[in-house]
Amino acid sequence: MKLDSSVSAIVTGGASGLGAATAKALAKKGCRVALFDLNDSAAEKRAAKSGAVFFRVDVSDPESVQQGFENARQINGQERIIVNCAGIAPAAKTVSRGQPHDPAQFAKTVAVNLFGTFNCAAVAAAGMTATEPLASGERGVIINTASVAAFDGQIGQIAYSASKAGVAGMTLPMARDLAQHGIRVVTIAPGIFKTPMVAGMPQDVQDALGAQVPFPSRLGDPAEYAALALHICENQMLNGETIRLDGAIRMAPR
Repeated sequence: MKLDSSVSAIVTGGASGLGAATAKALAKKGCRVALFDLNDSAAEKRAAKSGAVFFRVDVSDPESVQQGFENARQINGQERIIVNCAGIAPAAKTVSRGQPHDPAQFAKTVAVNLFGTFNCAAVAAAGMTATEPLASGERGVIINTASVAAFDGQIGQIAYSASKAGVAGMTLPMARDLAQHGIRVVTIAPGIFKTPMVAGMPQDVQDALGAQVPFPSRLGDPAEYAALALHICENQMLNGETIRLDGAIRMAPR
């Protein structure tokens, strides 16, 4: 898919981190970009900088998602691209101090990370199927975000790992479901990236995390995630795959 002003894109979690970098990269290509997030002030500033539009959307709420898509389409038209970056990462063990993992926290993590990704991908796909295909036969691209935790979940990541494993697990069947419509589905599984959560840690902790990466031995830059997202959009043979973007790291138990 050629990225230019004829293409509309939606990025969830677009206020910061991986989503913000991707929205910036898409806008730089000339795409019309809409950001979905719950962080109003950060998202509005990000949208103003990149020329995007912002809508407050709770991805775990199907009604909020539907309204967000309707609002975005009224301004930017039917999206050809959606990049799902919205997510949360609480830490809790299966049992801690004799108490079981809080089921509400587990459910919320799955609701945001897995159901939220599904909600947005499904609504985007429904809209894409109704559009005219491009000359290549393609109608759209769905990019989801998993994590290396889907495969190498650490102690305390049971809810997060389960939710991200679900995202990776629905990649191939979703791609197969949508192949007849010319819609591709690819998932990126990032390693340790310098997102706001990590950037807020002491520098020595950041350095220690980066040193765990075989090569390059540093934290990932959100711009590198964005670069892969753009390449996925532009490379039509990328479909139905989960791509680890992690510098060859395999996470230790803790």
